[in-house]
Amino acid sequence: MSEKAPLLLDTCAVIWISQDQHIAEEASNAIRRAQAIAEFVYVSPITAWEIGLLTARARMSSPMSPQRWFQTLMQAPGLRLADMPPEILIGASFLPGTPPRDPADRILAATAREYGYQLVTRDRPLLNYAEQGHIRALLC
Repeated sequence: MSEKAPLLLDTCAVIWISQDQHIAEEASNAIRRAQAIAEFVYVSPITAWEIGLLTARARMSSPMSPQRWFQTLMQAPGLRLADMPPEILIGASFLPGTPPRDPADRILAATAREYGYQLVTRDRPLLNYAEQGHIRALLC
């Protein structure tokens, strides 16, 4: 994978960025670089599902419905929805090494592997998977 791989935001990164919370300087710089060169930053459709779960479990609150929240998020300049064809979902079941156990994390990892994305995350299992050399990740 190239040093300047397109970025894929995990769900926590999406939430923190949307709420203007502090993220690591390296991740912030990478996002700004992508914006400066008009490169898309990707969000997985699985993030919509996770936003729904977080809202349903009262772990996230918003005056908007989860559907509207995600729709509004995806209207931000430079964001694009990552593809999630059945091959990605099946591939998430056959990841090499010791992948994360969480199904959403596995889908994010499979997406990053398939499209050569660098995953922006604070999720320890995903960072561990990157340390195994199976994906590229950037601590946010």
